[in-house]
Amino acid sequence: MGLRVVPVYLFLGFLDSGKTKFIHETLCDKGFQDGDKTLVVLCEEGEEELDTSKYAGGRNVTVVALGSKEELTMKFLENALKKSRAERVIIEYNGMWLLDDLGAVLPKNWQIYQIMMMADSATFETYNSNMRQLVYDKISVTQLVAFNRYTDRIDKMKLHQIVRAINRRAAIIYEYPDGTIENDEIEDPLPFDVNAPIVEVKDEDFGLLYMDAMDKPQEYNGKTVRFKALTAKNKDMPADFFVSGRFAMVCCAADVKYIGFLCNSDKASEVTNRGWYMVTAEIRAERHKLFGNELGPMLYVKSIEPASKPEEETVYM
Repeated sequence: MGLRVVPVYLFLGFLDSGKTKFIHETLCDKGFQDGDKTLVVLCEEGEEELDTSKYAGGRNVTVVALGSKEELTMKFLENALKKSRAERVIIEYNGMWLLDDLGAVLPKNWQIYQIMMMADSATFETYNSNMRQLVYDKISVTQLVAFNRYTDRIDKMKLHQIVRAINRRAAIIYEYPDGTIENDEIEDPLPFDVNAPIVEVKDEDFGLLYMDAMDKPQEYNGKTVRFKALTAKNKDMPADFFVSGRFAMVCCAADVKYIGFLCNSDKASEVTNRGWYMVTAEIRAERHKLFGNELGPMLYVKSIEPASKPEEETVYM
């Protein structure tokens, strides 16, 4: 038997962005107090501290803190888990560290379940202007951006646009000083025209096409799309099938996986494995075992031509 999977909840943000407060609220949530032992790894020292005595399952919560980036090693994480006997892990990650540094030391059986980013509404634009790489590093992978200390004097559209320029799938919320939560309801158009005779998809937008078509295959039924893809084939596939997709980064370099569309083509035998091609195909919403016998997007290839690899081979989810 392999090692048991350890779920990891990753909290991102810069110093004093509200990460510790968010973790405290999570640990106080009755839905999270199910008796499982929790290891909390703090990668920076903030103004607030976690007091395990305040949690109903306080004896089931172990907090360890890192004094420096050099201490962040796989051995440190494995030892902390072993000593705590925890079933799950919360990581409060240092906003000044790149996520690839975490991916390089994350134990193989630790699986990131959820990623959340906290941001101070009043200082976020400054961080984005002066530390763009670090902001991009965090927002590109997060599932939620929580702007705390928000007031009506702050331009919500600017905050929204910064996030959406990097990540079009993340949920966005705004927390007012009185604790009131407001969901971001600003609608964003897709970066490609789904009503065009041929839906032209830019290299960086493949992940969005994939997720949108998988979520709403009926809306793409009969649409013709064109995109650049890395093909995949194996001996178990029928002769007229292959997969066209991309490697996608969900969290960090250690969490890259291949995503792709199942393609039907009479020229499938001419397609090489791991080759770059420009694919033009009609999407049809069909049931297939790969979709769990539910409706999914099946691509019927109209043309496929060899292509040069894109400037950035990995897409971000």
